[in-house]
This record gives sequence, C-alpha cells and structure tokens, in this order.
Amino acid sequence: MPTTAPPFLRPHDQVAIVCPARSASHQELAAAVAVLESWQLRVVLGESTNSTHHQFGGDDGLRRRDFQQQLDNPEIRAILSARGGYGTTRIIDQIDFSSFAKNPKWVAGFSDITTLNCHLLALGHQSIHGVMPLLFEQSGGEESLESLRRALFGEQVRYEVAPHSLNRFGTATGELVGGNLSLLQTLTGTRSDVATAGRILFLEDIDEYLYAIDRMMVHLDRTGKLQNLSGLLVGHFTNPQDNTIPYGQTPNEIIQHYAAKHDFPVAHGFPVGHEPQNMALICGRPARLTVDAAGARLAYV
Repeated sequence: MPTTAPPFLRPHDQVAIVCPARSASHQELAAAVAVLESWQLRVVLGESTNSTHHQFGGDDGLRRRDFQQQLDNPEIRAILSARGGYGTTRIIDQIDFSSFAKNPKWVAGFSDITTLNCHLLALGHQSIHGVMPLLFEQSGGEESLESLRRALFGEQVRYEVAPHSLNRFGTATGELVGGNLSLLQTLTGTRSDVATAGRILFLEDIDEYLYAIDRMMVHLDRTGKLQNLSGLLVGHFTNPQDNTIPYGQTPNEIIQHYAAKHDFPVAHGFPVGHEPQNMALICGRPARLTVDAAGARLAYV
C-alpha cells in the first residue's frame, strides 16, 4: 500500500519544535527559530523545549503530552524534534496517532528520532530524516539545512555522490526506509518495526564499537531485513570505537560483508548521519537509486 505524504509547507504556516528525547533550552534553539522565521514560518516552542528531567526534555509524561498536543493541533503543520540523544522509545507507545491520520503533518529529525520515522512509516505515513534545530547553525551544514527546507516545502531534490571502492553497481526503485542502525535494531519486533523488502534502506550511526556494528548487521541479516532489499545507502558512521585488539574492518567494510550476501545496488559514502553534511531524506517516499562508475544518484520518483 502506498504511503501518505502530508501537505508540504507554505509561507506563514505554523511549525512546532519539541524534545521527545534529550533536553534543549530556548536559548539553545534561538538561532534555529530565526532560521525558520527566515523561511516565513511561524514557530511554536513546545513545553518540552525548556524542561529538564535528568538528561531528558522533561519526564516521560511531559514529553509525551507535548508531542501529543502538537500532533493534535490542526494549526501546526510540521513538528521538528530539537535534538536526538535517547528517550523517544520510552514514549512512542503512549502516543495516539488517530487525529494525525486524519490530518497528517510533517515530522522531522534523525538519530533517536529514527523511532518516529519508523513508527510513522509502519502506520503508512511519510516523514523526514534530516538535520535538527539544535544543529541548524553547525559549521559546514548549510547544504543540509537547505535540503531540509526543500523537503518541507516540496521542492525537487537530486543527490549525487562520488564513486566509492565498495559500491555495487545497479539501479533500484523503492520507498526510502532507515536511519540510525542501533535504533533500527532496537525497533525490531515492536510496533515501530518496518518492512524493508522492496525498499531502499539507508544506515548511519555514531560512537559505536566496530564489533557492535558487526553484531547489529548480523541481527539485520538474521531477521531478514537485508533480504529482498531494493538498494542500500551507507551513510556516515561517525567516530567508530575499537578495542585494544583491533577489529580489523572499517564500518563500511563490515556492512559490505553482509550486503555481499545479497544482490542489490549499494552506495557507500552517502551524506546522511551525524556529520554536518546530513541531507534530508523523506522516509516512505519512492525514489530511484543509480550506482555506476560515475558514483551514485538518488532522486524521488
């Protein structure tokens, strides 16, 4: 069944920033508010954006209540997660998406927000995997920020990536699915789990031990997530960790080991993840991936 795309934003639409995971203060978000206002959007800061409970943006009840309020408010046309970290899985099962289903809106974020991207996709709705407000002003991230704006406003995008020695050539068409590798593993078997067959999977992560990346790839492979993929995008694996005795493979080599068991095009070095170059991808949107000697190209269809 095709996924549903919320209406794209228009000037003067109202958007909300919330913290379903870690905390972020109004001061930390001031620059992002200015950026969104420069896009001619009106910005609402949810209660969770100026609340703290240990490392979270308020306790579970507050974060859930804030997200639910923005989800149910018909005046809010998009919800941006201020930051990731950890905490979205603690509240996802208590959120009611029935009003959202009748009046869908864009939800955007990445990292821990992979939980929301996948949960919405499991319900049949598209969402945006992209840079979050706390990172709007990071040096070198201007292209990523522009890609988020284009995604929110429904403008055309086409990504071109340089050749990589581990790429596998071919053409793939399918809906985009994926995000943070550790979250994808965590969501397996839950109500937020998503099917990958016939889809283009993208992966990224940060601060993970090399053996843990291998273990998670084993899990994806054993649970059938790599079987019948249409294509694979390998994004940033930032700051990988190692033990005293080296693991002996890079993150890309580990992933390629498992991709080699199957027959689909693979594009390494895709600009998505915990780096300034983190291009927005619309989860659930059909796309075409082409990988050849000139590199990789991704465009929506």
